[in-house]
Amino acid sequence: PLLVQLSIIYFGLFGAISIPRLYLFGFIDISRFIPGVVALALNSSAYVAEIFRAGILAVDAGQMEAGRSLGMSRIQTTIHVILPQAMKNILPAIGNEFITMVMETSIIQFLGIGDLMYDTGIVITSTYDPLPCYYISAIIYLALNIILGKGLNIFEGRLRKSER
Repeated sequence: PLLVQLSIIYFGLFGAISIPRLYLFGFIDISRFIPGVVALALNSSAYVAEIFRAGILAVDAGQMEAGRSLGMSRIQTTIHVILPQAMKNILPAIGNEFITMVMETSIIQFLGIGDLMYDTGIVITSTYDPLPCYYISAIIYLALNIILGKGLNIFEGRLRKSER
């Protein structure tokens, strides 16, 4: 699970490596932010690598043979024939992974980094009224995902135009 990976990276890897205090704009301490980004990137990179592998393998093997028969090298065929076709298969899955990553960023609150859910918890402890706070957080996450989804739909639509 991502929480276990986050704990291992924060307490294990970055516990052994002394990170200097880094300040953004002179007052925002981001030294706990870096292990969070590393954990999220490592977790997501495995999924993204599998998405790319599956997308490339989804292209028919005859496409490589066709490029090679036209006199293209293996690298040229991969870049100019295989990858453009694979991108049409890869893009929807990458978009889903990106949206999932937005949702998973709330786990970094366990490092004491203020994100949307961390700040929601702070407001709940001062108002003692959790439901409105969770509703607002849900609406913000929903808005983010709708915006990301619409952007991906526009991009996928542009890719589909090249098929016609």
